[in-house]
Amino acid sequence: MSNSNSQQSEISKPPRLLLVDDEPGIRSAVQAYLEDEGFEVTTAVDGEEGWEKAQKIFPDLVISDVMMPRCDGYGLLKRLREDERLGGTPVIFLTAKGMTIDRTQGYEAGVDDYIPKPFDPDELVARVRNVVRRQERLLEEAAKYAGADVSSMAKQITEIRSMLTQGDSNSSKELAVHNFTPREASVLQLVAEGLMNKEIARRLETSIRNVEKYVSRLFIKTSTSSRTELVRYALENNLVK
Repeated sequence: MSNSNSQQSEISKPPRLLLVDDEPGIRSAVQAYLEDEGFEVTTAVDGEEGWEKAQKIFPDLVISDVMMPRCDGYGLLKRLREDERLGGTPVIFLTAKGMTIDRTQGYEAGVDDYIPKPFDPDELVARVRNVVRRQERLLEEAAKYAGADVSSMAKQITEIRSMLTQGDSNSSKELAVHNFTPREASVLQLVAEGLMNKEIARRLETSIRNVEKYVSRLFIKTSTSSRTELVRYALENNLVK
């Protein structure tokens, strides 16, 4: 019985969350709510400590206050997005209610969601679960192509390019603009060239898992949900060569 339970716990490990907030009361309350819901929560007092802990535990999700000493939420987000191993980690900001400017700036910087303070515990848990599940779905979608048929994907991309070339008369369309990190842009270009995750990992000298995370970030930033949709979107908006 105990052996069966241990095997089950290994299969379904709770999501690892990193909570970063300089207010002890908020930190304790959020940690308690989330741990009661089965999450594994590590805390940090500011962005500097959050960055140090993120590199050690590789969280599934980071929840961070915006205004903090030493390193604020934006500074932490920037470090995460630029890091090879942590770039695909979802980030939720805790922010004062009604701070529209903060929200806009955060979305442009790559934050995944906001939780206004003071927050409702049920909404907090629901938002966290939503972001974690979305990340899991996107990683599963990205992982499908680790060993997929390269020739099939390349054929689809060729067909998409051909269709877009034939319909080039609609060149007056306003193109979407995205703030991709250099690594995200590199991954997008290689995806558009028809390379699968395994080949992209080899080309960029990184792991397949990291490539999956970057592809999932690209799904989020472009509001697409499959490799084919992503390539079509990138070609339509001149995001790749």
